Amino acid sequence: MSKIELLASVPLNERAIPFKEAKPWFKVSDQQMQLEGLCFDNQNHLFFVDVFGGGVYALELTAMKLEKIASFENENPATVKRNHDGRLFVCCLGDMRGTGSVVSMNPDGSDQQVVVDSSLGYVIDDLSFDQDGGFYFTDFKGYSCEPTGGVYYVSPDYKTITKVLANMAVPNGVVLNTTGNGLWITEMSQNRLHYLSMTEDPTIIANYGSSVPYHFTGLEGPDSICIDADDNLYVAMYMQGRAMVFDKYGLPIEQILLPERKKHKMLRSTSVAIHPNKKQLVLCSNDGEGDGGAWLYTCKSLSKGILL
Repeated sequence: MSKIELLASVPLNERAIPFKEAKPWFKVSDQQMQLEGLCFDNQNHLFFVDVFGGGVYALELTAMKLEKIASFENENPATVKRNHDGRLFVCCLGDMRGTGSVVSMNPDGSDQQVVVDSSLGYVIDDLSFDQDGGFYFTDFKGYSCEPTGGVYYVSPDYKTITKVLANMAVPNGVVLNTTGNGLWITEMSQNRLHYLSMTEDPTIIANYGSSVPYHFTGLEGPDSICIDADDNLYVAMYMQGRAMVFDKYGLPIEQILLPERKKHKMLRSTSVAIHPNKKQLVLCSNDGEGDGGAWLYTCKSLSKGILL
C-alpha cells in the first residue's frame, strides 16, 4: 500500500507527521471484541480486556497462548493495569451512568478485592499509579456541551478519593510521566489532550499548571494512552485505525497506522502499550460489525516502555 493510500483519511494538518505501519501480530477473535487496556508485566505476559464481553485476558508471549483469567459480566471492564506489587487493577464502566468500580486481583484472576466500590457513582475508564501506590482515574461521563466527568485521585490506603480536575467531557486515558509530576489525560468528547503539572501533593495542580497542548480532529477522538521510557506519549485514536505519538512537550512527532484503515476497516483502535524490555509497540483494534475480527498489531516504538 502506498504512502498516499495510507494517509488518505488522515486529517490534512497531520499528513506531514512521520508515520509507520503496524503489522498484524495476534488474532484474538474472528468476531467483534472491543479490546482495551493493554498492559505488560515482567513475566512475559500482555494483559487486556474485552469491554462488552466482560473478559480479562492474559497472552503468554513465548508460546503466544491466550488465556481468559477473569470475567466481569455486565460490568464492562475498560482497562487492566499492573500495580507496583504485581497485582492487577481492573477499571469497570458499570452501567456507564454511575456504577463503575475498580477491582484488584492476582495475575491469575484470583483474590479479587474491591478498591473503589460501584455505589460511589463513578464511571471508571482508566487509571495510573504513582510511586506511593495511590492512583488517578478518569470518570468517563458527560457530553461535549455537558462536561460532567473528571479526574480523581485515590490515596495509597484506598480510603480517600479526591477530585483533581472537573468539568470534563468523557475523560478517557490517563498516565503519569516518568518523574511523576506531570499527568496526561485525553478528553474524548472535546477532542483534547490535557497536561497537568502536579505539586508534591498528588491532588493539587501547580499554579498555572493546566494546559491543552493538542486538539484532535475527527469523530470519536482520543482513547487510551501510555508513555515510554523517554516520556514520549502514545495516544490510540478511536475509529481512526491509528495512534499518535507526542514528545514530552506535547508536540506530535509520529503516527502509527493500521493497514486496513484505508478500506475503513479495523478502525476501533482503543489502546496502546510499549514492551518494558524492548522497543515494541502493541496496538489493539477490531472491525466492529465487519468481518475482520479483533487483532493485536505491532511495530517498533521510539523507546522501550516502562513497567507500570
